[in-house]
Amino acid sequence: MKYNSILEEAAFNKGKVKTIVRKLKKYPSQQLDEAFHTSHEEVFKEIDCLACANCCSTTSPIFNSTDIARLSKVFKMKEAEFIDQYLQKDEDDDWVLQSAPCPFLGADNYCLVYEDRPKACREYPHTNRKKMRQILKLTERNAQICPAVYRILQQLNTL
Repeated sequence: MKYNSILEEAAFNKGKVKTIVRKLKKYPSQQLDEAFHTSHEEVFKEIDCLACANCCSTTSPIFNSTDIARLSKVFKMKEAEFIDQYLQKDEDDDWVLQSAPCPFLGADNYCLVYEDRPKACREYPHTNRKKMRQILKLTERNAQICPAVYRILQQLNTL
């Protein structure tokens, strides 16, 4: 599957994505969650994250204190050293990577710290969680990063 072409389509249809998200806000929370979860399962039968890795190549997860402590331990570093080497504060005062692509992304698109990866990476693209209504704006933004999110929103447009 050509993930770049899906992302190009998502960029071209940014306005349409915004309209879909606006429409989804009108659905009852439980129905919205169920629709997202069903579509998530269907789309991820076709999309192979390892063949894409656009999220790891272009964006940074937020690192919480638990993530920092865990990864510092993995690298046998003090937390302050880990922060100095890999992280910076963003405009929201969250810890994020200093640069993209992620320094833990291997040439084969495998995560070098997969078992210990940040919580935000574990949950990405957040389309199978509860209370989807709360993160519809984030989902709209993620449609520009993750081909699966764009495909899920396309499917949900038929609701």
